[in-house]
Amino acid sequence: MLASPLAEATDRGFAVYVHWPFCLKKCPYCDFNSHVARDLDEGRFVDALLREIHRQGDLLGRRQIDSIFFGGGTPSLMAPESVETVLSRLSDRWQFADNIEITLEANPTSVEASKFRALAAAGVNRLSLGVQSLSQEALAFLGREHTVDEALAALALANHTFNRVSFDLIYARAGQTLATWETELGRALELATGHLSLYQLTIEPGTAFFEQDRRGTILTTDEDTGAALYERTQELCAAADYQAYEVSNYAQADQQSRHNLVYWRYGEYVGIGPGAHGRPIINGDRRASQQVRNPRIWQDQVEQHGHGDEALGYLSPEDRLLEMVLMGLRLTEGVSLASIMRETGLDLRREKAGNIAGLADAGYLTVDERRIKVTATGRPLLNAVLAELLS
Repeated sequence: MLASPLAEATDRGFAVYVHWPFCLKKCPYCDFNSHVARDLDEGRFVDALLREIHRQGDLLGRRQIDSIFFGGGTPSLMAPESVETVLSRLSDRWQFADNIEITLEANPTSVEASKFRALAAAGVNRLSLGVQSLSQEALAFLGREHTVDEALAALALANHTFNRVSFDLIYARAGQTLATWETELGRALELATGHLSLYQLTIEPGTAFFEQDRRGTILTTDEDTGAALYERTQELCAAADYQAYEVSNYAQADQQSRHNLVYWRYGEYVGIGPGAHGRPIINGDRRASQQVRNPRIWQDQVEQHGHGDEALGYLSPEDRLLEMVLMGLRLTEGVSLASIMRETGLDLRREKAGNIAGLADAGYLTVDERRIKVTATGRPLLNAVLAELLS
């Protein structure tokens, strides 16, 4: 094994993810670790988050945080005072970078939008808004609690309140045509202020949509229409100077999500909260961590045993190579071969020479002395390309 990859990974950033798993309702497409909890004791839950932050601060020592992300669930349901308390504890344990990115996911209901100013005052400087559609019919289909008018009002308020704003849309829905998506995406690009996340609807096990799909309900477009929608998405975004820096994420210059780039570039990150994952480096070795998924069990474990961890383990060089490739090839920039070598001691071009050659000949990959990338042709087939590369 090579010398400690700590310096190399630190160059790729250090991020903290805080998971707030609670929602008002479960959306039918959602397979995230989210739960409906109307009897939540928020103070008690926040206390458990604070204990986890303190413990992991002791474990990792003083680091500089480049990004903090409050994800969920629906973290905009948190009291702004709770967000401020968590950020204060994080700043006690670690040093904030001068240009730290602090993102919070929010739904655009009027109740949650009313908290935007207080959340900004608490320290949030980037909002990720779950708009999901600019069609009222589609919002009902997706089980969303807000209207189009509420989404537009929330977006306007967010742009007035936060330094940076992103919002999400879900497309390739059943019945969606190229013309209707062109209209919806065109409007979204007019409203956007630097970043968009555009996801094709997928049917995930364990969701309400999965059960409907099993019963024969048509929920998504057919494969050919989905491919056409994806291609048109690339064209419209590029024409508006929104570059596809990742499979589903588009940004103008310097507006990329720095938090997600830490993940995709295989920097260090710490997960706080139910089900949260981490990949910090401790004593020169990369450690994988996962916290207990169930919020009540996680909270009890933190209170009774002093931690919320469910699984811990150091990753082998082969594990780290697999993760670096799986994450890094999502990015248009691809993966640095030198970074893989420094992190793992393995030469990807030698380890997977035949696979790389075959995919490159087919036009799905490019590789040179510095980087390996998925081509524009390969990107819509990313899962298949990765499976072939790593087989």
